[in-house]
Amino acid sequence: MIEICAIASGSNGNCYYVGNEKEAVLIDLGISTKQAVQRMVEKGLELQKIKAVFVSHEHADHVRGVRVFSKRYNIPVYFTAQTYLKLSRRVQPNSPRFFKPGESVSIGSITVHSFLKNHDAVEPCSFRIELDDKHIGVFTDIGEPCENLHHHFTQCQAVFLETNYDEPMLMNGPYPVYLKQRVGSKNGHLSNIQALNLVQEKAGEELGLIFLSHISADNNTPELAMESFSLLSDKYDVRLTSRYAPTDVVRIE
Repeated sequence: MIEICAIASGSNGNCYYVGNEKEAVLIDLGISTKQAVQRMVEKGLELQKIKAVFVSHEHADHVRGVRVFSKRYNIPVYFTAQTYLKLSRRVQPNSPRFFKPGESVSIGSITVHSFLKNHDAVEPCSFRIELDDKHIGVFTDIGEPCENLHHHFTQCQAVFLETNYDEPMLMNGPYPVYLKQRVGSKNGHLSNIQALNLVQEKAGEELGLIFLSHISADNNTPELAMESFSLLSDKYDVRLTSRYAPTDVVRIE
């Protein structure tokens, strides 16, 4: 049985849990160690199962808690070399481990497949986590879909998929022009419609669960994100993530 949970998802912090009865990994840790542990305890997730943290890129909302978490619980953190070097020393764990983009890393019964993506970071990666013959994708912070994303997306039974912004809200909202351009660029974030198109065009036959993730507080609403996927609600189990609280733990047999 697989357990998955968005511990946090948003520009104020991201952290995703994927595990089975024996082992688990975290993808990103952009909230404090205290918050992360409290939220896992709240949802009945066992801290001792966590064997590693994998970091997608160097932005603060993905790395804020890694140094303290790694030191306090003696849990290794995996980065690309360029991502690690881009971090300030106060964030860098003392004993990092490294992977190359495109490399697969095995942690016990869990294999984490990495791939380069389009985002405004030094060496941004996303991940497909393979365990117990299932595949879980963590696909956020993506400006536009690429062939790497297409390849990994088609294999997944469940995904944490970015629905960062609603295009009219972004264009008509309070952000300065340069920031609107950055968010909507090929190295920015996925909109509701881009995410919907990705599912419609590239979902594999076994995809069943979609967590709408990394929803902007300024340029989107949970209601708009869900409305964008309303046409697919009969085909998929579509759920929201939150920047303020963990999701329910979903168990996949």
